[in-house]
Amino acid sequence: MRRARSRRAGRLELLVRAQLVLRPGNSDLYTLSSVDTVCAHARLREHREALRCALESAEATARLLDAADPNRPAYNLLANALALLDGEPQRASRSFALAFRLKLMLAAGFAPELAHCASCGRALRDGPGTFPLAGFSPGDGGIVCERCARHGLAFGVAEHTFAVQALARPLREAPEAPPEVLARVDRALAAMVEHHAHVQLRRVA
Repeated sequence: MRRARSRRAGRLELLVRAQLVLRPGNSDLYTLSSVDTVCAHARLREHREALRCALESAEATARLLDAADPNRPAYNLLANALALLDGEPQRASRSFALAFRLKLMLAAGFAPELAHCASCGRALRDGPGTFPLAGFSPGDGGIVCERCARHGLAFGVAEHTFAVQALARPLREAPEAPPEVLARVDRALAAMVEHHAHVQLRRVA
């Protein structure tokens, strides 16, 4: 590893939350005037799974959002995720990563439709015990009923329940689910983001 030549270099490492003072330069670039570390998140770097989860979350945020367009909800979400992983590294899991991704999609304006058929608008529940859910359509942007399911992905009650709970609960209360359920949710979200945002996100489950 190359030794940092600037006293500020360590404060600008990946996953370090810092406050920067920038001065306009002669072009579109800015000159860094000063750096103050807000939180170094040193503890999560000592735990492999926590570090992996944090890096995946930061990467997804950077790929899905435009750096020139500030997004306070997304910033707060990432800051919260890093703080949770730093304070309790054992929280790192595929469920946590997918819950984060669902919330990130919501902050970025790409939240999947989970209450009605994304194609025809039909409500999920027609009556007690009825759940006409047939799959997930990345192109339509959410779940689809059996009348509209054509080339949708596998997405059943378990996947739907996880997604709804992940969006409704605080990140610290991210729901758990079996690996096969998480894999189907991951696939659906990745396909939807690729279709609508033209961005490929790293699979997490």
